[in-house]
Order: sequence, then C-alpha cells, then structure tokens
Amino acid sequence: MAKTKQVRLSTQERKIQIKENILSIIFNEGMQKLSTRYLAQTIGISEGALFRHYPSKRAMIEGIIQDVSDELIEELKIIASLNEAATSRLEKYICFTINYLFEKKGITLLLFTEASYKNEAGLKQVMSTIYKSQKQYFAKIILDGIAEGIWDENINVDHLTSLYMGIPVTMNIETILHLETFNHNEFCKQMEYFILKVLAK
Repeated sequence: MAKTKQVRLSTQERKIQIKENILSIIFNEGMQKLSTRYLAQTIGISEGALFRHYPSKRAMIEGIIQDVSDELIEELKIIASLNEAATSRLEKYICFTINYLFEKKGITLLLFTEASYKNEAGLKQVMSTIYKSQKQYFAKIILDGIAEGIWDENINVDHLTSLYMGIPVTMNIETILHLETFNHNEFCKQMEYFILKVLAK
C-alpha cells in the first residue's frame, strides 16, 4: 500500500490518530488484521514512527482501554450522580453509552474479544473494573428511581444491570450487519423504552 504524504502532527494528535486507526481496522477488518506493519501502512507512516509513540501494540491497546475509562466511565459516573430525576439520568446514561460506542466503532470488539486480553492479568483487571463500574452506576440510577417510587420495587436490579450490559453487544451486531441503515439515536430510544417497560410498576 502506498504511503500518503502526512501533515506533521503533535505527539498527542498522532496518538489519537493511531488509536482511531486501530479501531477502524478492528471494526472493518477484524482483530486478526491488526498488525503494526498494517497499521503503519493505513496511516502512511513507518513502523518506527509508531513505536516512537507507543513501545508496542499492547501499549496502543492499553491506551484505548484507558480512554474508555477516562471518557466513558468517568462520564457515566457523573451522569449517575446528577441531581436530577432518575428517569432523566437513565435516558442520559443509556444514550451517552450508545453514542460513545457508535463513535468509537470497534471498541466493543476490542473490549470483548478474547484475543485482546488473553492471559494478561493486568488487562483483565482493567476490563473487570470497567465492567463493574458500568453496572454499579447503572444500578445506582435504578435504585434511586425505586426510592423515588416511580419504578417497581420488586425488580431484581442485579439481573437488570446484567441485561443492560448486553446492549453494547447487540449494538455491535447491528452496526456490523446494517451499518448503512443503523440509526444509533433510534436505537437509544428503543433501548430506553425497553428498560422503562421492564421497570414500570
């Protein structure tokens, strides 16, 4: 593949470009296609230039996972703690998650593909923290709504949070199979409607 002439980017801009291209490769061509040589070709730089920003492919993937923690999990924590009605927070929580995953196509495949963290205890721990945090903040909103008296107090919150965690997988399948017609805003409304139906008294 021929290299294209590159505009000189700052270190931070180049790191963002590298991570964006990793996600694009994963989403469009699969994890098996992700090599540093191919990644460098898609960007139009040398492998050496990649390694000036990240010491290894593993470090690049760890950088993406850290972004998820910084950008997604921290925002979900803020949403869950807002001084607003539980229904409003639930809508924001669901839609922020869906919008983030839609913008970062490939992130779900990266996070939940065995190849991304196989036999790596440290990475598994980070993944576990991300997963548990999403469930924890979602559960807080549900419990607050039950305390407000607007949702069914007999709901098994743990079961509902586990069900909620399946939404990213469903969305990933939808985007892969129907990318041209998939409407993430409509999907958000559908998921919100479904969760509210389950919660209704």
